[in-house]
Amino acid sequence: MHLCCISTGVSEFFNMSWIREGELNLIEKLSANILKAGPMPKHVAFIMDGNRRYARKRQVERQEGHTQGFDKLAETLHWCLNLSIHEVTVYAFSIENFKRSKDEVDGLMELAKQKFIRLLEEQENLEKHGVCIRVLGDLTLLPLDLQQHIARAVVATRTHNKCFLNVCFAYTSRHEIANAVREMAWGVEQGLIKSSDVSEALLGQCLYSSNSPNPDLLIRTSGEVRLSDFLLWQTSHSCLVFQSVLWPEYSFWNLCDAILQYQLNHRPLQKARDQHREGQALQQLEADRACVADLLQHHGNGKPLDAQRRQEALLNYTASREERVQDFLGALQHKRDSFLTDLTSQAALA
Repeated sequence: MHLCCISTGVSEFFNMSWIREGELNLIEKLSANILKAGPMPKHVAFIMDGNRRYARKRQVERQEGHTQGFDKLAETLHWCLNLSIHEVTVYAFSIENFKRSKDEVDGLMELAKQKFIRLLEEQENLEKHGVCIRVLGDLTLLPLDLQQHIARAVVATRTHNKCFLNVCFAYTSRHEIANAVREMAWGVEQGLIKSSDVSEALLGQCLYSSNSPNPDLLIRTSGEVRLSDFLLWQTSHSCLVFQSVLWPEYSFWNLCDAILQYQLNHRPLQKARDQHREGQALQQLEADRACVADLLQHHGNGKPLDAQRRQEALLNYTASREERVQDFLGALQHKRDSFLTDLTSQAALA
């Protein structure tokens, strides 16, 4: 993952690289090798909680807590890569955080802007390490200049495929799900899909996170034991680990402990995922059969079809539905890509 964020001082921050080189120390490497003998999560999500409490504990400014939190993210991403975890999703800024004081919100927006500016200066290193940056959330809620910097970073790294950092910014899960419903309604209005094509599986493909597998493991720090509207849909079959450590004080050993909890619960989690997948497939099959029966009833000549012709009709309907869905998802991706491309064009003209 080799990513580095903001360090503890303004001057240090502007000189801080997004790319962090180096390996684990000997004890960490030995522990990592032992862990990797068991099932490892491929995708880990973090609710990075405790920055403000850390600042109060250390009697420093609140903004200092946030910068320490960004720096800890860099270190954690470095550990993840060395543990062969190649996808990480982080809760960077909730839509609810806009309710905080103007000074705090403005400070976080400025930190994010400078972070993405720095990223754009290091495209060569990002390409070298194959780092793909995705930002998940409603970017229209952000200041225009920050939208543009984010768009340029996402566009610049979208073809990289060795490791992935998903930054949830201006995000809540309920907002994401509501947006996915709107996207499906748009598809129906445009004639790309039929209302009968709408399903649980399709909604999942319309989420901001549709390009990623669901997290295997979700970690929340600071002792809070709630999800705070983060990845509610995606983590229904994930291992949830709540740790009391404040985020800026997070350690390699805290991460190892969370992975160990995932490994201890891996078998029932995998069973639940498999059962859910099988259930979705069965639901889709029954829905397709119902649609075919309705079509045959309305367009048939009154004569019952034999089993072979009913099966042929089902296969034809399923193929046409899948084609519609893929065309719709392609159009949706094009719409989202165009939004980012337009922002990068605006930035170039500014």
